[in-house]
Amino acid sequence: MSDVLRHAMLETGRKARAAQRALAAVSGEARADALDAAGRRIAAHADALLRVNAGDCARAGGETPAFLDRMRLTPERIEGIARAVRDVAYLPDPVGAVIKEWTRPNGLRFQRIRTPIGVIAVIFESRPNVTVDAAAIAIKAGNVVILRGGAECLSSNALLARLMREGLAESGLPADALQFIDTPDRAAVGHLLSGLYGAIDLVIPRGGKSLVKRVQDDARVAVLGHLDGVCHVYLDRDAAIETAVAVTLNSKMRRTGVCGAAETLLIDRARLADLYAPVAEALKDAGCALKGDAAIRSLDPSVEAASEDDWSTEYLAPILSVAAVDGVAGAVAHIARYGTSHTETIVTENAATADRFLASVDSAIVLHNASTQFADGGEFGFGAEIGIATGRLHARGPVGVEELTSFKTIVRGTGQVRP
Repeated sequence: MSDVLRHAMLETGRKARAAQRALAAVSGEARADALDAAGRRIAAHADALLRVNAGDCARAGGETPAFLDRMRLTPERIEGIARAVRDVAYLPDPVGAVIKEWTRPNGLRFQRIRTPIGVIAVIFESRPNVTVDAAAIAIKAGNVVILRGGAECLSSNALLARLMREGLAESGLPADALQFIDTPDRAAVGHLLSGLYGAIDLVIPRGGKSLVKRVQDDARVAVLGHLDGVCHVYLDRDAAIETAVAVTLNSKMRRTGVCGAAETLLIDRARLADLYAPVAEALKDAGCALKGDAAIRSLDPSVEAASEDDWSTEYLAPILSVAAVDGVAGAVAHIARYGTSHTETIVTENAATADRFLASVDSAIVLHNASTQFADGGEFGFGAEIGIATGRLHARGPVGVEELTSFKTIVRGTGQVRP
């Protein structure tokens, strides 16, 4: 069986490289039309997607509520997925865009232009929308994509991939520009991480800490990944109470299972007495359990004591750790110690304090008076995203179309030779 899988995976790599060569000759307009067709096919098959997804969810019934929420499709989510594909389709075409141009004293003219990365493997867990977002963004940027989703959502992901492939073929693009690994055999991931003998240029993991760590540890090709989303809300001494309540509640409770959900609330000790009560009341009324440090528990003994581990935990559930800090410096220090460089927000009416926080916090996304749940490619105007990159090289924050390009430099001369 291992030889059968090995040969199948190598054939996937061969088809991917062949599709990449074919895709290179396709215009940006053709890629846009193909993605539009794929989005329309998804919308037209909503009933079938709901039936298949219901079966996946039933088989995964023992998983956590957050996990099930991520894998569940609804009519509204399918509509959003289809719309996101079409939004991506008609974003400006990045391929061939001139990033920079200049002329040297010897007359040589230089242009740095965007080019596709090549073949991208995306390894993800339970979210069906990743199947579509990843494929749409990769293809829009002229790349071929190989998808390997979690076994729990295999049927839903396979149907979404088939519908997208049909949309590509309908428009004259190579269907193999999108390939889906339809086996639950975990050995398939190992083959992808090997690079399939040079067929894969980049691997993107999207999922929990164990998945990302395995990819980063074992991959023999470049990896673009992110760590947990231990996101923070900081309520400054100059925060408006109404804004503090609204931003904190939305950051935590809009959807608790997404990586942009807040996991820790920090409150300036100078305003602890009047900020904590209304914010805590709103969170508790919404069903959120709180864990606090000694200062919080002195105000509210009903709150469970937070352990050292809580400050670095991505709950992905209606649980929030709360700590008092000594001003913006204390908030920045706490985030530096426990955060994962994902998304943080400050609530304050003091512009100077906000600027200090925005400049000092070293995270991929830093906000002022806005919910952490804006950590989303669609909200950034990218149409969709593959994930939130928390590293410091190549891409940072939502990974959209431009982040899946590289560049080359074109040089035009008139016969110049180097002395």
